[in-house]
Amino acid sequence: MQIDPLYIYVFFGLLSPGPNVILLTASGARFGFLPTLPHILGVAVGVGVTAGLTGFGIGALLLARPSLEFALKCLAAAWILYMAYTLWRSTASKVASEKDRPFTFVEAVLFQWVNPKVWAVALSASSAYAAGWTPIWEAARLGSAFSGINLFVCISWTFAGTLLSFLLSNPSAWRVFMRIMAVALGSFAVLIFL
Repeated sequence: MQIDPLYIYVFFGLLSPGPNVILLTASGARFGFLPTLPHILGVAVGVGVTAGLTGFGIGALLLARPSLEFALKCLAAAWILYMAYTLWRSTASKVASEKDRPFTFVEAVLFQWVNPKVWAVALSASSAYAAGWTPIWEAARLGSAFSGINLFVCISWTFAGTLLSFLLSNPSAWRVFMRIMAVALGSFAVLIFL
């Protein structure tokens, strides 16, 4: 039995640290696994939709329209920097304010539209591992591969964050962890333009 190389590529492409991994790990540490579940599901669905759209050729549209691509990069950088700022200023979950909460399902889905790592992995997967099917079947193949594999990846990183919360028992350790996560997330805003 041979495994489709698309699945291997998607697994390693999504497992490596990126904005979703950082946000889910931080959310798991801060709010716990169950409250982060809508975020997990939103990422899995949003990544699948984004990957499916590359099967329809939306990636080619972005590459053909440099101004549209630049606008998307600016929006992505601004949103990522804002999220990094909120992580930097966050407090431990035990003393978090009432308005602090994990991403909702819809927020997580929408974030995938400006997540540069998802676009990069999806665009390269759609071109390098195309099966030569009709656009609708190619979109379904990419979308289901990305959603299914990413659900496992999201659950794993969120669970790791939940386990980390046991090590972050004092405010100093918590602050260091969240600031490391904020700097790591903020670096993706710069990498968008490279």
